Amino acid sequence: MSHDLSFLAITGFRIVTADPARLIIFYQAIGFAVDEAAPIPAADMKLLGLSGSGSRIAMSLGPSRVDLETYSRPGRPYPRDTAACDLVFQHLALVTDDARAAWRRACDAGAKPISREGPVTLPQSEGGVTAVKFCDPEGHPLEFLQFPPGSNSHWTGTGILGIDHSAISVGDLGASRRFYTRHGLREAGATVNRGPTQEALDGLDGVAVDVVSMRPMDAPPHVELLGYRHPVGRALRPLAPDDIAATRIIWRSDSDALIRDPDGHLHQLSR
Repeated sequence: MSHDLSFLAITGFRIVTADPARLIIFYQAIGFAVDEAAPIPAADMKLLGLSGSGSRIAMSLGPSRVDLETYSRPGRPYPRDTAACDLVFQHLALVTDDARAAWRRACDAGAKPISREGPVTLPQSEGGVTAVKFCDPEGHPLEFLQFPPGSNSHWTGTGILGIDHSAISVGDLGASRRFYTRHGLREAGATVNRGPTQEALDGLDGVAVDVVSMRPMDAPPHVELLGYRHPVGRALRPLAPDDIAATRIIWRSDSDALIRDPDGHLHQLSR
């Protein structure tokens, strides 16, 4: 592994939007603090291979950061009818101590459901978490995640606390495991989730999905790989960095680079 391409820690996430005003209202409603917009630095535009200009709005949720980015030459909208098993799918898991209350606020703010029945509690063999998946008004997937009491020492307090992980659907679990291991992450647990609660959570029938936790030295946040055995998701068409679906994970590293995982999800390395 080349040291200068090590994934040392996730420092934040960047979401592309064509309607920042609308998304600011939504994210503030579910608990994010929002800063003023600033120009995207020329070095970042060059790294992304984009011409024109862009603006960046920093948002924070506890210790976690998400930037909303808008470009003067916008890319493609979020693909319609995306399912949780499709390889474009990449959600941010927001930790809360009360998933049902958080879910009600998100619905009032315009969330689009993915899960069929609101929050569901997975079996203990699959972590025993209470979760619900949904999209923001522009299509970016999110999840509220409530851990059983005392089961996760990283997250204490009330309300919506921060981002635990980014989960991505992958087409070849072995290739993804090798990619993230090569860049410095370690595997920290794997389950096969199936049955009525997982089907309700994903809004899909007959779900069988490998869930593999890949962790950097400093976590949270971490990366969660979702390898759907059934249903098989649609392939990810190559995303340009200015496409609405082109969410980027931002890593602390010893180099500045933009790389893709085996399925095309974008990772921005920053010194």
